[in-house]
Amino acid sequence: MPLTEHIRQILSSLPEKPGVYQHLNKDGEIIYVGKAKNLKRRVSSYFQKEHDSLKTRQLVSKIEDIHYIVVDSEQDAFLLENNLIKQYQPYYNILLKDGKSYPSICITKEEYPRIFKTRNLVKGAGEYYGPYSFGNTVDLVLELIHDLYPLRTCRLPLTEKGVEEGKWKVCLKYYIHRCSGVCEGHESREKYLQQIEEVRQIIRGDAHEISKKLLDEMGRLSQEMRFEEAQELKRKYDLIEKFKSKTIVANTSMRDVDAFGYMEQGEYVYVSMLRIHNGSIVQGQTVEYRRMVEEEKEETLGRAVMELRSQLGSQTKEIIVPFMPDFIDSDIHAATPTQGDRKKLLDLAMQNVRQYANDRVKQQDKLNPDQRATRILGRLQQLLQMEKMPVVIDSFDNSNIQGTNAVAGCVVFKMAKPSKADYKRFIIKTVEGQDDYASMREVVYRKYKRMLDESASLPDLIIADGGIGQMHAIREAVEDQLGLKIPIAGLVKNDKHRTQSLLFGFPPKEIGLRVTDEVFRFLTQIQDEVHRFAISYHKQLRSKAQTRSELDEVRGVGEKTKLALLKHFKSVKRIREAEKSEIEEVVGKSRASIIYDYFHGENPT
Repeated sequence: MPLTEHIRQILSSLPEKPGVYQHLNKDGEIIYVGKAKNLKRRVSSYFQKEHDSLKTRQLVSKIEDIHYIVVDSEQDAFLLENNLIKQYQPYYNILLKDGKSYPSICITKEEYPRIFKTRNLVKGAGEYYGPYSFGNTVDLVLELIHDLYPLRTCRLPLTEKGVEEGKWKVCLKYYIHRCSGVCEGHESREKYLQQIEEVRQIIRGDAHEISKKLLDEMGRLSQEMRFEEAQELKRKYDLIEKFKSKTIVANTSMRDVDAFGYMEQGEYVYVSMLRIHNGSIVQGQTVEYRRMVEEEKEETLGRAVMELRSQLGSQTKEIIVPFMPDFIDSDIHAATPTQGDRKKLLDLAMQNVRQYANDRVKQQDKLNPDQRATRILGRLQQLLQMEKMPVVIDSFDNSNIQGTNAVAGCVVFKMAKPSKADYKRFIIKTVEGQDDYASMREVVYRKYKRMLDESASLPDLIIADGGIGQMHAIREAVEDQLGLKIPIAGLVKNDKHRTQSLLFGFPPKEIGLRVTDEVFRFLTQIQDEVHRFAISYHKQLRSKAQTRSELDEVRGVGEKTKLALLKHFKSVKRIREAEKSEIEEVVGKSRASIIYDYFHGENPT
């Protein structure tokens, strides 16, 4: 089917990450919810082929909009899809029946709690952790728990009073060490409940102390040469560590909470909200604001929190935010977590808002290719406080090894794009030895002197691929020798020769940039390009110098003949010592005669 421009833009900017997508019809109703390991590939597949299924063809024909939520893993996407299908019951989804819902782990509210897998959540009967998208995950956790702790699995209505009165007797599991025998009082209720609390920690993924105890015990057993017992503890330790990396959308003990992400791009602000119910994401939405000049970010976030909660009908009393907002109700508890499940939710909200903002920028740049260049150059003009936008930028770099084959390169960027037709290469002519600053003065003078002679347009900005020294060298050539006024900037590099910050003005002042800033990436592109251009020319000249030989003096011997002889004889000395017949085998009689005569003094050329 033909794509609308709106759908085409969404498909072009979808991330290649796991997540859940929602197809909406013309009335804004969710008609299908799906999960994806790769959102871009999965969603695009709906529009890239003819589907055999009539239902799928009908679905695709009704898609007018696409929403999506990015998550950390395929399992998270599985769980979120389940929640959204149950909430919205989209027409084109095969609805999950209650009997086929995903399993959870239950810890009963008894005096001696039991732990088991269930698909039926009975309110008030216990604490539920899940759901888990794969049944073997629950089985693995329960196996781990019962390996670590001899907890009861029977359904006896145990009470502390009944145990004291001797109402119950131990079963076979006590004798095979799979139960501690609390029914007969072989283990105290306090110790039993302590084990239950440790189980809660394991299920929540907060099992650091338990892991530490196991490690300490493993060390003690190893010192006592009890390696089989230590190996069994190591197996349990590995199981705990594996489970500690549990999915974020898997803890129903967490009460309802809203998580918000916040990101600024110029005058635009993006705020993302995730609604979490019983530990699972049930809704997600991201909005875009155009911030007022005088508005602080706390004020913007506060306004967005109220609007988004109102739109999604949230009544939760807890919100998770990247920083404290203004304008929130006094009965709402706001927190900025630094660790744990809530921190993971905050990170996920921030990931979604960043993805949304990047998608918006990509869509805008595709609609208006010059918009990105204008945005970057306008930002650079603002940072350097220039009177004019730097539409044309020249950048210089030197290249030599211990003063040999000294060269320089100049690359030109126009509207933030390389203009390779204007690139220039220079062989250093007036400088002896290794003197980068003198070399820079020479090439800058030569380039702009020629541009003046030809009445060519001068650049709006010159960038030195180096620090203060190169900036001063360029200034001496431009201002002192040529009498020109062109803004000059320099790139400060770190120990790895990568762009770190920008220098501007005399005396130069350092302008710090974030690595995520578009201007930073643009300057890094310029640095990489001028360095590549200069060093490639230097390598070319050095390679040519290394392959020069006495054969270059023989008239009638070209590059191919020379390379063929050197490949066969390995050196000029061996060619000189070779018989004429041997040379003929490589290059033929005519050229062999010329070469042989050259080396042996007969009719020298």
